Amino acid sequence: MSITMGVLRSTSTNTTTSASLEHEEGPLSSKNLHSRTGHGLASPPRQRTWRPRPGTAEHRAKALRDIGHNEDSRRGYQQVAEAGGRLARAARRGLAQAARLAGDFPTALATARTLGWEGRHQRVLGDLYWIQGEAQHAADAYLAGRLEAEQHAKAGEAAHTQALRALALAFVDPHRADEELDLAAQLLAGLDLRATTFNAAIASLVRDAGGPDVEDRARTLRADLDGAGLTSTTPTLEIALAFHQAVLDDHQALAATIARLRQQTSDGAFAYYTDIAHFMAGLPLPEGHTAPNWLDDAAATRTRWRDIVTERRDLLHAPQ
Repeated sequence: MSITMGVLRSTSTNTTTSASLEHEEGPLSSKNLHSRTGHGLASPPRQRTWRPRPGTAEHRAKALRDIGHNEDSRRGYQQVAEAGGRLARAARRGLAQAARLAGDFPTALATARTLGWEGRHQRVLGDLYWIQGEAQHAADAYLAGRLEAEQHAKAGEAAHTQALRALALAFVDPHRADEELDLAAQLLAGLDLRATTFNAAIASLVRDAGGPDVEDRARTLRADLDGAGLTSTTPTLEIALAFHQAVLDDHQALAATIARLRQQTSDGAFAYYTDIAHFMAGLPLPEGHTAPNWLDDAAATRTRWRDIVTERRDLLHAPQ
């Protein structure tokens, strides 16, 4: 079963997060999302997103980031940014992303504020805010980014930020997330954005956290991510699954998810996801753990994530 068929069994379209925009085959709709995972449909004419030109310093920096060589990537982006020119703003965005992946959130925030529209500042801010447990703050930034993208006629960026907005809201308001996922599907129709489609699939898991079939859908999605070569998105899938398991208070399943997260983030990128998984479940961090540099202190971030879990439990147990 494809990822999208699994999501459609619940109530809406699918979403997931990724470090970069990728190409995908086939137009998106709520009835054919499974074709976007590469299962056999011919590709229509594609609307492609901008990518660094092969052979440039920025292209090398992005390639290094995508294969996990984060420090080398950071140095490459720094060289491009310091050189100035038309690629400098995009390189600064790469530096902000590299800082976020390394858990240096204050540096990521300071850099994001210098980017402007061309550096996709609102998307970078949203990516930073939701991992602090500031889901609504992130959703507001993604909305601003989507509106900017629409003003500049950038359909791919509009769809990408909309899928991320759905992901952020899915943690705190699953009913609103349904509406945001519907809009994401509309914006993705006719586009070629595989990573954005996976982002939608992850968002649907977060929306349904605490309900049936989430574990099975996550396993299918994990296999599809592996098959698509988008393993940089897998840690975000695992944090969605950790949220589901924390809501159910399933510590045995959560321990297995945390173990996978540790393995997936052993190079240092996304290592803060293990902190978030512990925060969600109210668990202490292991002795000797190296914490990221949160925007607030760790205690405040822990409280926000724990509150998100308890609020979902309350919603699930509320009279219908």
